[in-house]
Amino acid sequence: MNKINVGLIGLGTVGSGVVKTLRNFEYIQITKIAVKSMGKKRNIENLDESMLTTDAFSIVNDPNVDIVVEVIGGVNPAFDLIKTAIMNKKHVVTANKELLAKHGEELFKLASENNVVILYEAAVGGGIPIIMPVKMTLSVNRIDKIAAILNGTTNYILTKMDEEGADYAEVLAEAQKLGYAETDPTGDVEGFDAAYKIATLATIAFKKRVNIKNIHREGITKISARDMAYAKQLGYKIKLIALAQMDGNDADVRVHPMLVKSKHTLAHINGVTNAVMLAGEPIGQIVLSGPGAGEFPTASSVVGDIVTICSELNKTDVVLPMMRCTHKENANPVSISDTKNKYYILFNVNNEPGVIGTIGAICGKHNINLASLLQQDIDDGGDVAEVVVITAKCLEADVQDAIRELEANSCIVKSLIRVME
Repeated sequence: MNKINVGLIGLGTVGSGVVKTLRNFEYIQITKIAVKSMGKKRNIENLDESMLTTDAFSIVNDPNVDIVVEVIGGVNPAFDLIKTAIMNKKHVVTANKELLAKHGEELFKLASENNVVILYEAAVGGGIPIIMPVKMTLSVNRIDKIAAILNGTTNYILTKMDEEGADYAEVLAEAQKLGYAETDPTGDVEGFDAAYKIATLATIAFKKRVNIKNIHREGITKISARDMAYAKQLGYKIKLIALAQMDGNDADVRVHPMLVKSKHTLAHINGVTNAVMLAGEPIGQIVLSGPGAGEFPTASSVVGDIVTICSELNKTDVVLPMMRCTHKENANPVSISDTKNKYYILFNVNNEPGVIGTIGAICGKHNINLASLLQQDIDDGGDVAEVVVITAKCLEADVQDAIRELEANSCIVKSLIRVME
């Protein structure tokens, strides 16, 4: 059997895992590896350094390379590299969630025109198999809801805050020290990473394109130890949830913190673990969980895609037709202001007669029913109190209007977190 030649772009954590894992497959050989620096010490035994190059375009333009694997992340130069590989009739495996979210439509169209396939199992769930199951095993289902924890860094931080009663900044510093968070954690803690992933996953599950520009995004930087304590008292955990819901042609897709009932499966996904809950017909509801990042979990998905392509090379004129993009329509985006949710709201108020009545009256004026309420003094003199309310389901636009009026009446809103149903 002739060996299948793979060109690898990137030799960081994931790329190193790919090299190590592919050694178990004698019929696949890596012929070239693009790196940033030739002199860097690699954590790979017996690495043939003659394969290394700083010229990534020499890989995508090499006529002997059958499959290009991209694990460098980001848009530039990954977009031009993958585009060139496709135009040279090479199949592509990528773990690049940002690239797919921003330029997937163009790349999948180009792949179709050149009769090649792009596989990207590692770009959404890391080591969790989700893309192929949705595209193949679950393809008979009408999936109408996804609720997922898709970022290990934020889940680690929120778990530690919940377990230790610590504030965000303290836990972030610890996560950075342990290597769970980047020096600049913005992509993770502000929800960008999860937004890229849910854009791709929702597009596949709903069979309509979801534009990353239409996804409402909030991070976890404003979550406090007080929020964690009140959530626990009320029977909830706080998680960064990537949520996608489809109603007809309307797609409500967003990323933000949510209170999740303590008995819910996602409430028990802790540390750097990720999970995806899918709901639809006829399957009902399922949850897939596992490591969302890391050298070998991500390499597992990348190498799985490589092996899947290899299984069909030279056997058919159209490789993996079910894994190709066939979306012709764009989903109609739903604005966050038009969504209906339950809400957790934490106020600081002057502890004086009538303040609870004021909150109730203003909420009622804006069509908001209060399902529960807690009040606690927060200074020795009892002059200032914290009030926590959980609302019934109501319109986001009404909640925002109510908050503006409440703040005009000396009720300072410290936190607003939506509640998952």
